[in-house]
Amino acid sequence: MRKPFLWLVLALPAWGAELKFDFGASATDEVPSGFRSMLAGTGKPGDWKIILDEVPPLLAPLTAKAPIVTRRAVLAQLSQDPTDERFPLLVFDGEVFNDFTLTTRFKLAGGAQEQMAGIAFRLRDEKNFYVIRASGLGRNIRFYKVVDGVRSPPIGPEMEIPKGVWHELKIECKGNTVRCWLDGKDAIPTLTDNSFSMGKLGFWTKSDSVSYFADTKIIYTPREMAAKAIVGAAVKKYGRLRGLKIYTLDAQSEPKVVASKDENEIGTPGGKAEKDCIARGVIFYGKDRESVSVVMPLRDRNGDPIAAARVVMDTFAGQTEQNALARARPIVKEMQARVQSLDEFTQ
Repeated sequence: MRKPFLWLVLALPAWGAELKFDFGASATDEVPSGFRSMLAGTGKPGDWKIILDEVPPLLAPLTAKAPIVTRRAVLAQLSQDPTDERFPLLVFDGEVFNDFTLTTRFKLAGGAQEQMAGIAFRLRDEKNFYVIRASGLGRNIRFYKVVDGVRSPPIGPEMEIPKGVWHELKIECKGNTVRCWLDGKDAIPTLTDNSFSMGKLGFWTKSDSVSYFADTKIIYTPREMAAKAIVGAAVKKYGRLRGLKIYTLDAQSEPKVVASKDENEIGTPGGKAEKDCIARGVIFYGKDRESVSVVMPLRDRNGDPIAAARVVMDTFAGQTEQNALARARPIVKEMQARVQSLDEFTQ
């Protein structure tokens, strides 16, 4: 089976990277690899697969003899479960996005209860995300957010969105602002919301909507994993550190280095000190002839340990546990100020 061809163009002006989905590189009647089906709400999961459909070219034909449409591969959601609060999602797992501009074409191909298509973004899971969607039967375009499974009041204007026609949806997300265009025209006034700072992107439908998507492109700012950025900032400020490492637990609940002053150490295992630090918030102190180590917990917004920071410093005559902790504590405190949750920390 062929896999979808996703390509990355680096060093684009102003943003930094471009990602395109070529569904023509996937076999028909298959879910494209790199994507994961999810369901928000209730009902049956979506039936996402590649099909062939007639799609007009992105650029105007050069001659009158050029074909008006071409038959090519598109992404489709085909399940027609009429459950009202049913929102099938197909999420791209290859990247986590914060600032981006996404453009995609969509077609409302069918549905008796609903005819909707949209994009979910800054998605953490099926209960936490933003979405912008177009409704043919409702004759509107709407933005709303889902927080802990609760949907906010929708925002957006009434407008005709004909069925069976390819439309272009564009979404721009910068910081805490969101903008949206439909078929090249401003669709929703600039929105401001602070609920989600980053997350995944996914295709979205509702209820029994049969919806197609094609020509999806994302221009975005590549992200550095938060843990690596935190270590980098600390090393830059405290240049005399012998070492600085952050550990989290892997799938087997064993500590592994996820960020380090020495990048060659990333992925190496930790020990009992790091494991106890993450599991129970235990602080560790150790000393040898040339250095002293302190392991301290990094906590999420709820105060629960999610990682361990090992600070390695030069020792000196008269070095004690008390003054070693006093030296390490300000470093870890600055790192802690940038930690919110394990997901955000390690993505």
